[in-house]
Amino acid sequence: MKKLIILSLIASLITLQLQAQVKPEKTENKMKRDIPKISDFPTGEENTGFAQYFTGKSYLAPLTSNKSLNVPLANVTFEPGCRNNWHSHTGGQLLIVIGGEGLYQERGKPARHLKSGDIVEIGPNVEHWHGATTKSWFSHLATNGSPNSNENKWLEAVSDEDYQVANNQILK
Repeated sequence: MKKLIILSLIASLITLQLQAQVKPEKTENKMKRDIPKISDFPTGEENTGFAQYFTGKSYLAPLTSNKSLNVPLANVTFEPGCRNNWHSHTGGQLLIVIGGEGLYQERGKPARHLKSGDIVEIGPNVEHWHGATTKSWFSHLATNGSPNSNENKWLEAVSDEDYQVANNQILK
């Protein structure tokens, strides 16, 4: 009986020691920075170069590097609630949704709910915005028409009220 108690105590001590050595790194800060894998494309780095034109955090992963092809392509990932400002492109823009759920809206029109596989063709100089819903991460591939001469015209931020209206439209 003593042997069984001693073996049980040793097993308990080994278990406690192993648990002490394997501490999960799930601090509140780390969990907030975890980005879920929502597509097979890389997420890239935080989009600090364009952060002034976004509400919330986005991430940018350039996917092409051969400028002679004249087809720049990047994966843009938005955290829940993130969206870019109203803007337009002189050469237009093409978005291919690859993960999560998002929103797209042209000025004066209702918002469009976006899911993986959706394609958004945006004509030249059309004022619009796009981003994640309040509850989902969102990723799309983006390319611009006429990339050598295309210019972005950044406008005002999408108001919290307008953003909420857009989210409410898709929940109906």
